[in-house]
Amino acid sequence: MKRFRPWAALLGVLLLGSPLSAAAPRGEQADRYRGADDLAARIDRLMEQAWKKADVTPARPADDAEWMRRVYLDLAGRIPSVTEARNFLADRRPDKRARLVESLLAEVRYPTHFASAWRGLLLPEADTNLQIRIQGPNFERWLREWLASERGYDWMVRELITVSPNAGGGRTVAAGSSPLGIFYIAKENKPEELAATASRLFLGVNLGCAQCHNHPFASWKREQFWSFAAFFSTFQDRRRDANPREPQRGRPELGELAIPGTGKMVKATYLDGKKPPIERGTEPRQLLADWMTATDNPYFARAAVNRMWAHFFGNGLVEPLDEMVGTESIPSHPAVLDALARGFAEHNYDMRWLIRAITATKAYQLSSAKSHASQDNPKQFARMPLRGLTGGQLFDSLAQATGFREEVPPDRRRALLALGGVRNEFLTKFPAGTDRSTDVQTSILQALTLMNGRMMTAATSVRQSEMLMAVIDAPFLDIPAKIETLYLATLSRKPTSRELTRLTQYVQKGGDRKGGVGGPPPPDNRAEALADVFWALLNSAEFVLNH
Repeated sequence: MKRFRPWAALLGVLLLGSPLSAAAPRGEQADRYRGADDLAARIDRLMEQAWKKADVTPARPADDAEWMRRVYLDLAGRIPSVTEARNFLADRRPDKRARLVESLLAEVRYPTHFASAWRGLLLPEADTNLQIRIQGPNFERWLREWLASERGYDWMVRELITVSPNAGGGRTVAAGSSPLGIFYIAKENKPEELAATASRLFLGVNLGCAQCHNHPFASWKREQFWSFAAFFSTFQDRRRDANPREPQRGRPELGELAIPGTGKMVKATYLDGKKPPIERGTEPRQLLADWMTATDNPYFARAAVNRMWAHFFGNGLVEPLDEMVGTESIPSHPAVLDALARGFAEHNYDMRWLIRAITATKAYQLSSAKSHASQDNPKQFARMPLRGLTGGQLFDSLAQATGFREEVPPDRRRALLALGGVRNEFLTKFPAGTDRSTDVQTSILQALTLMNGRMMTAATSVRQSEMLMAVIDAPFLDIPAKIETLYLATLSRKPTSRELTRLTQYVQKGGDRKGGVGGPPPPDNRAEALADVFWALLNSAEFVLNH
């Protein structure tokens, strides 16, 4: 039997071309992205004016390696492979960054990564509720299909808001005939929960504190909350805790709802104060979806672009993201927010178009390295802030860097997808925790997981790690080339001359292990020294942060 040689697999990884080399020229995508570059140029002018007015000196532009790693994490949810990194760094075309963005948007990792992010926002209950977690993959698959299609952001919101109350049959919305039913089950079919979630995520308005009393720090009143919740009044007889013998209050089919404890009836009312004409046979939520997704809606597009800006920069143009209206929160760059929202609405809420515009801005191209004290204010966006990776980004980047693949029998794949497996075990130790990636802190348990957890131990073992074995066994790579490969696999860059000199000496000496008397250290010692280098790179701050 022929012995499998890992370095043979690595040869293809190092020398074969990546899909990036075949990316379509910008001209072929002109119709799809028409106006995105113009919007990016306008944002650049607005940001430069703001920096000048505030006497801010922006950071230097990010080099190709720094920017490449950033955009892979932001769009694909993982770092690039060795092949992808080598090809991009060797590319000399002036528009290679635009080409890479378009290539990533066309690949499966884009909808997969963003579907996971949206599932976390729409179904946070999956982190603690077993039933919701089991159905979560169906919901996430629906989100992936939307993101992979040409449908706009408004389509996703409309579908979610207007799903039939009998999507799963019975007295509760269920995930039987529609994957969207789990969203309503997670909110217990309560009009107040559905209204609070919809206003917060899709309109940037936090109505939750006005549910029991007038909002203490905003202008929202209790009656406004329940008037908005009345759009979801058709669900009040489908609540799990509802008594079927108890008569309904109001006329749900006409968008009426009683404010608990008061006996006062309110009619469905938009947040701008207008009341829609609801007649029998008209679904109130359909009217709500029409109002929300209209191009002249004062909240919808602004909330969406603010959330997307925060995804790419760690902070929104307005913070907090769900308190954009009715509070003292004001945009740090009002004209930028207006331009993004207007362009997004005019281009049919095309998420790819919005991403193309944001990633083309000079602000997104800046380095994270501080070069001037004026860059400390995160609201100026004068340098890219350091951002913590989500659990999913960290696991997928570790898997990419190490070649980790979890072997799962076909009959267990569905169960492991929702409940078990190495990935899910890893994610339970890295919960979302906060909406602000710039505020992420590493716990002791997380640090121990990265240092000597089950996955990390296998990933840095000279006998188990696919990447490490390939590098060690490759006869066409000398020690400096092996170290360079490990750097590209983990940090997506080549080592500096100082790093390369120091680590080459370390590996040649066999690390801290003693070799034979009067001769070079045994080959195994050099292999273990390379494993030490790999472990150190995977545990470095540069690896676990997006910058």
